[in-house]
Amino acid sequence: MLSSFRYTLSFQVLFFSILSCRDNKPAPVQQVNVQPAAAKAQEKKRASNMDKSPMDIAYYPEDFPILKMSGKATGEPIARIIYSRPSKDGREIFGNVVKYGTYWRLGANEGTELEFFKDVSILGKTVRKGRYIIYTVPYKNKWTIKLNNDLYTWGLSIHSAKDVYSFDVPVSPAENNYEVLTIKFESKDKGAQLMMAWDSVKTYLPFNY
Repeated sequence: MLSSFRYTLSFQVLFFSILSCRDNKPAPVQQVNVQPAAAKAQEKKRASNMDKSPMDIAYYPEDFPILKMSGKATGEPIARIIYSRPSKDGREIFGNVVKYGTYWRLGANEGTELEFFKDVSILGKTVRKGRYIIYTVPYKNKWTIKLNNDLYTWGLSIHSAKDVYSFDVPVSPAENNYEVLTIKFESKDKGAQLMMAWDSVKTYLPFNY
């Protein structure tokens, strides 16, 4: 009787040991084969979905948010511009891609926005603080810069009836060709100026505050 009990107990121990070993058996390794052609196709698709005219932003004073976070500036900046940056891509820009005597949004995609955080004076005119669409009518020797109240616009549609300020500024050859449209603020005398350059052309919109 005791011998039979021991045999039964030994069999149960062995049986559960086998089950335990089966439960702890490592899962088979799954191999993932990446096809080089498929990976390149996916990368090409991601690249094609990227905006060819990325958005940028510039402040005056330059890098104002960094100055504010580091305790070197307080309050609000003087001005800010938000614009998209199209590329030259081997094209002749002015007189070709951008026609002389026609509206140009001064960028790409959304309308370019210029904001003044206080009243400023531009070429003898007082410009009230606020946010404006800025666009231009380029000519060979000058640009007519327009500030417009029709905010949050897209594309080439310009509602000139909402123009509130207009300024003529001379253009000059850039010292270097600009592959992408570049707009930034620079200090000047007792004020500042908005520098706009693309391809071989550069111009400035000065303001005092």
